[in-house]
Amino acid sequence: MKFLIFAVGHKLPAWVESGCAEYIRRMPRELSLSMVEIRPEPGGAKTRAQRLSAEKARLLLALRGYERIIALDERGADITTLELAERLESWMRQGGDTAFVVGGAEGLDEEIKRHARETLRLSSLTLPHAMARLLLCEQLYRAVSILRNHPYHRE
Repeated sequence: MKFLIFAVGHKLPAWVESGCAEYIRRMPRELSLSMVEIRPEPGGAKTRAQRLSAEKARLLLALRGYERIIALDERGADITTLELAERLESWMRQGGDTAFVVGGAEGLDEEIKRHARETLRLSSLTLPHAMARLLLCEQLYRAVSILRNHPYHRE
């Protein structure tokens, strides 16, 4: 099973890229994690709706073939790390890869959210998109460590 993070945005700051790479490296081979950047739509004279629509088209193209799509959104379900681990365990039993979608500065188009099997939020706080990617990588690693009874997570 593979976890893929599809994130709208530009190149990450070095410290975020390094942190994401560390958690990606720690994931077990059979539960690999990777990140795919989706080019954001430049602003200019375009409206927010036009930018979201252009990003939506790129995301839908990238997400073809993924049955389990999880959108990250500030209005998504607020779950604990243990609940995330339970979801991962269920997804592993079902098989297939899981795509997580992180929107850009404008968020995600509503069609992407409707297309998703589930919508989750990482925090009630407003996070920079780069930080959201790092937090998602860490939480996926933590959830897997819970399932593996690894001492990384202490409760």
